[in-house]
Amino acid sequence: MSAGLAWGHFEAGWVRLRELPVALPELPEELVGLRVAHLSDFHLGLPSRGTRAVECAVDWVADRQPDLTLISGDLVSRQRGARRLRRLLERLPNCYAVLGNHDFASTRDPFSRPAHLYDLAPATLLANESRTLELRGRRVQVAGVDPRSYSAGTARPERFADPDADLRILLCHFPGVVDRLQPRSFQLVLAGHLHAGQICLPFPGGRLRLAHLHWRYVEGLYERPGGVLHLSPGLGTTFVPFRFLARPEATELVLQRA
Repeated sequence: MSAGLAWGHFEAGWVRLRELPVALPELPEELVGLRVAHLSDFHLGLPSRGTRAVECAVDWVADRQPDLTLISGDLVSRQRGARRLRRLLERLPNCYAVLGNHDFASTRDPFSRPAHLYDLAPATLLANESRTLELRGRRVQVAGVDPRSYSAGTARPERFADPDADLRILLCHFPGVVDRLQPRSFQLVLAGHLHAGQICLPFPGGRLRLAHLHWRYVEGLYERPGGVLHLSPGLGTTFVPFRFLARPEATELVLQRA
C-alpha cells in the first residue's frame, strides 16, 4: 500500500511533454504546421505534485512559443491558487481559456471552493463567445463554452461558429460537447475534465479507470462529425493528490491536412 501511494504521489508530478500531429479536414496550406499548445485541468490551490506538473508544462510551452496556447478549464480548485495562475498565464503566448466545473465548485469534490475568476488577462477568457485572429495570413476562430451553460444543456456553440473562418477551434471543458455539435461546425475541439481516469488499475485488454468508468472518451484524438476532438489528460489532481497509470500531459498539436 505504501509503495502504491508513493508511486501515485510521484506520478502526479511526472508530466509528459508531447508533440502530436493532428490531421484536419479543409485546412488551408498556410496553416499546415501551425502549433497549438493544449493544456487543461490545473487545479491550483490545493497541495499536490500536480502543481509541479503545471509549472513544468508552462516552462515547456513558454520555451517552444507555439502559435496558440489553449486551456480547457478547471484552472483552480481554491481561490488561493488564483495568484499563481495569473503568474503562469503571463508566460503563455497567445493564450485563450475557458473555465471548468471546479472553477465554480460544481463538483462532488469536498475540497473544491469557488474561485470567482472573471478576467484572466493577459490571457483571454471565453464564455459562450469567440475571437477571430489572423495567423499566417488566415482567419482562425477560437470559441469557448461556459461550463455552466453546458451543464444546463443550454450551450449552442455552433451558433457562433464563423463559416468564413479558415480554421474553427472550439474550447469546452467537457468532451461530450463534440457529440452535441452539428456536423463540421468546428474542425478542432479541445476538452479536458477526465484526467485520463487519474486512478487506473491494470485490466485485461486495457485499464480500469476508477474516476470515470463509463465515459465514451478518455484521452487522445477522436474523429467525430462535429470535429476532431483532442481530450487532454490534464495536469492536476482532484479528490486525492495522486495519479496512477494516468500521467499528466501537456500537448503541442501540430496541424496537418487530412
